[in-house]
Amino acid sequence: MFIFNNTTSSSSGFLLTAFPGLEHADVWISIPVCCLYTVALLGNSMILFVIITERSLHKPMYYFLSMLAAVDLCLTITTLPTVLGVLWFYAREISLKACLIQMYLVHTFSFLESSVLVAMAFDRFMAICNPLQYAIVLTDMMSLVIGLIIFIRQVIFTFPCVLALSNVSFRGGQELSHPFCYHPDMIKYTHSNPWISNFWGMFLQLFLNGTDLLFILFSYVLILRTVLTIVTPRKQQKALGTCVCHICAVTVFYVPMITLSLSHRLFNSTPRVICSILANIYLLLPPVLNPVIYSLKTRMIRQAIFQLFQFKSSRRPNMRGLRRR
Repeated sequence: MFIFNNTTSSSSGFLLTAFPGLEHADVWISIPVCCLYTVALLGNSMILFVIITERSLHKPMYYFLSMLAAVDLCLTITTLPTVLGVLWFYAREISLKACLIQMYLVHTFSFLESSVLVAMAFDRFMAICNPLQYAIVLTDMMSLVIGLIIFIRQVIFTFPCVLALSNVSFRGGQELSHPFCYHPDMIKYTHSNPWISNFWGMFLQLFLNGTDLLFILFSYVLILRTVLTIVTPRKQQKALGTCVCHICAVTVFYVPMITLSLSHRLFNSTPRVICSILANIYLLLPPVLNPVIYSLKTRMIRQAIFQLFQFKSSRRPNMRGLRRR
């Protein structure tokens, strides 16, 4: 748990900021922010619950979707305490240890989401380009192995970065641009030369997210080439239609991430309020939109959710009848 105080300065921590220059409107800003967090928590929980309970969804495509929902849920929970603490209680101060833990979790789940999107791209590649080999290659065990590889990859690359940062001394009492701890924002306030840590963070993001994005783009080049060989236009649309949700998820994740990273590392003159808005979009938009997109565009998920609500509504009259008896 994060430890907050309502003080205005600290020698061993940082001061969080919701939206710099808009502190007088924090209460009003908290209303849409709370609505977005509610949608993210309920939507991803619903996706997870439906996939776990519905046996017809126990397939590789939906296993990867459940991983995406779990990562989005964890990412939402990671930033929720500090964001609401700043907006509701003006609890701006956070200790250095808590800040490092939150920073590690934010970046770990962010890298995890990127890797899960790669796994989902591989799933679409196999389903469209090699449909006869799909059931042979992507078994339940292979889906589990892919999930473990994704997790181990993140630990190997991100944990050394946190160990290195734990030995770095920071200038306490500095005001961050976000209501959560973000590496490019924190590293500006080190006593040592920030370029070393900044370079390592940039390298890590380019290596992990960059290779993931290249793999996704390469997968869709192969998918598009295969789709163009299909003679029937209706079958072409059907094949591409199975990729729409994933393309939306990739766009919603990578566009804000790249924009935020560039605004912090390359465009130092970017106003702090713009950086704060981009950061909140980057961390809130994917968890909010992913369950909405997959619920609306995926027929199996949509039917499972409808069946769940129908079961609950039909169960209530039966429970009332039992109580009367």
